[in-house]
Amino acid sequence: MTAPEPSVGVLERFAAHLSSELGRSPHTVRGYLADVRSLLRDLDSRGHTPADLDVPLIRAWLSRARSTGASRSTVARRVAAVRALTRLLHREGVLATDPGPRLSAPSQQRSLPAVLDEEQAAAALEGFVPQTPVELRRHAVVELLYATGIRVAELCALDLDDLDRSRNTVRVLGKGDKERTVPVGAPALDALDAWTARGRPELAAGASGAALLLGARGARLGVRQAREDVHAHLRAAGLDSAPHGLRHSAATHLLNGGADLRSVQEFLGHSSPRSTQIYTHVSVDRLRSAYQQAHPRA
Repeated sequence: MTAPEPSVGVLERFAAHLSSELGRSPHTVRGYLADVRSLLRDLDSRGHTPADLDVPLIRAWLSRARSTGASRSTVARRVAAVRALTRLLHREGVLATDPGPRLSAPSQQRSLPAVLDEEQAAAALEGFVPQTPVELRRHAVVELLYATGIRVAELCALDLDDLDRSRNTVRVLGKGDKERTVPVGAPALDALDAWTARGRPELAAGASGAALLLGARGARLGVRQAREDVHAHLRAAGLDSAPHGLRHSAATHLLNGGADLRSVQEFLGHSSPRSTQIYTHVSVDRLRSAYQQAHPRA
C-alpha cells in the first residue's frame, strides 16, 4: 500500500479514525482535532511535515504549550491526541517508527468533585411544582440527572423507548457507544411522567422524532440548553451546580449509602475503576469529618 502524502488530508483521516475506528465521542474528536491542528501549524511554521514527527519535535511543541499557561489536563489531552495521531501515521507508513509510546503525560492533580449534600439535593428537588412545559422539562432533567448519574450528553440522546417503566430503568448509550442499563427512582419517574403527559406534547413538532426531551422549537434538547435548565432550576433553590455536579453527587451519595465501588462504576459507565475511585475520597473525607466530631479519642 502506498503511503498517503503526509500533509494531505491528515485531519480528515484522523477524524475518521477517531470516530469510526476508535469510537471516540464527538466532544473528544473536537478536542483531539484542535490539538492536532495546533501541532500541524507548529510543524509547518518550522518547515516540517507530519513525516518529520519525532519525540524532540513533539516535546518542543508541548513545552511551548506549557509556557503559555496550558493546564496539566490540557497537556495530558494533547499527549493523548498526538499518540493517536502518530499511531495512525505509523500504520499508514507515513512514519517509519511511532514516537507516541515514548511520550509521557503529566501526572494529573485530581481534585475532589464539588457535590451537593443530601439535604441540598432534597431542597433542590422537593417543594417545586412545575407548571409550564419548560418548567416540567427542567424538573425532569434535574431529577433524571441526579437519579441516574448519567452525563448530560447521554441525557440529551435518550429516546422515549429508552425508558422501561416495567423495570424502572433507562437504557443509556455512553462513551465508545457502550450501552448500559441504569435504575431510575420513583421521583424521577414521576417527573418524567409529568413531562411526557403535559410538557412534551406542548413542545412537540415535526422535528421531535423519538427524542425524550425537547427544546423550545420541538427538536431534541441540546446539551447547552440542558445545562441552562440545571443552572436555572438549582438557582431557584439557592444552589449553584452543573450537570456534572449532579453526577458527582449521585455517585457520592450512593457510596455514602453503602453501595460498593464496582456497582458505582457500572452505574456511571466508567470503563476503569480508577475513574470511580475519586468518589471514595469524598466519602472518606466525610467519614474523617464525622470521626473528628464524634470519636472521643479523635
